[in-house]
Amino acid sequence: MDYNAIRRKTNVIKVGAVGIGGNHPISIQSMTNTDTHDVDATYRQISRLTDAGCDIVRLAVPDIEAAETFGALKKMGVKIPLVADIHFDYKIAIAAARSGADKIRINPGNIGSREKTEAVVKVCKELHLPIRIGVNSGSLEKHILAKHGAPTAEAIAESALYHASLLEELDFSDIAISVKASNVPTMIAANRILADNTSYPLHLGVTEAGAREGAVIKSSIGVGALLSEGIGDTVRISLTDDPVEEVRIAKKILSSLEISENRGMNIISCPTCGRTKINLIPMLADFEKRAAEEGISNKNITVALMGRVVNGPGEAREADIGIAGGIGEGLLFKKGEIVRKIKEDRLVSELIEEIKKM
Repeated sequence: MDYNAIRRKTNVIKVGAVGIGGNHPISIQSMTNTDTHDVDATYRQISRLTDAGCDIVRLAVPDIEAAETFGALKKMGVKIPLVADIHFDYKIAIAAARSGADKIRINPGNIGSREKTEAVVKVCKELHLPIRIGVNSGSLEKHILAKHGAPTAEAIAESALYHASLLEELDFSDIAISVKASNVPTMIAANRILADNTSYPLHLGVTEAGAREGAVIKSSIGVGALLSEGIGDTVRISLTDDPVEEVRIAKKILSSLEISENRGMNIISCPTCGRTKINLIPMLADFEKRAAEEGISNKNITVALMGRVVNGPGEAREADIGIAGGIGEGLLFKKGEIVRKIKEDRLVSELIEEIKKM
């Protein structure tokens, strides 16, 4: 699929060396859950996120001391763009910007007076830093909430456009917008409204999505639905889990939609049935674990693990490589063409060795 053919046309911003919007690839973001004051722990987690394929990392910045962490991280060699997450104190936003943050995440309306917002904008202009407007369903202005009676999609979108107007009045347009809700239909509808009413790039995510399974489902539906419509320029999959898992799931979503240039390994496997001749469920788990350990899970290939020799290669003809199991043995195939037979206990090992050669 030519994703750019359906993709919404937007302005472009630069977060460090990463472009967002326009024809730039959909970027993957995550957020550290370490104490930002703990520079070493934060550095280690950012390194893990970078290795996992994250493009941009956001840090919570509760005070001036935490803002200084950006400078320390840059001195330690961190290259990935860093975003400062600010809520109310404009002085913290300025400190983070001057310390080395590559983008500032604020709600201009929460910063306080026009003068305080103007002070943040002035520094961002000076340092050529974009601002991300972040609006959640739980943080709407009282006058907007009173108007709509509830955190509806219309209310969330209106809040985001209101914040954007505050920056526009200060002649600032280096903006990205994020509108999030824990309710998936609300999140989808709010982003659709923004897509119709602004050309700013949009950051997608379902906030407070919950624990593992439920969060993955909510995010896949919410983020996936919008991306499939060409809406969205950067994503974060919020999980109550290790942030590295957020990156892994984001890559799988982009891979499933075939819109990422660096999508990593796409695994297809049959759901198993009474005709399955190998113990495919643990075999798949073993393959995923070993592929990660061997450092091949980031390869941009499609791998098939099928349960039946009879029609496995045919059903997975579009896979770059795969295996199909029989009784005590299986087949290794590439692009639907059989390469050789392999003993069942060697299927995963030989599949991995073949992938290493690719």
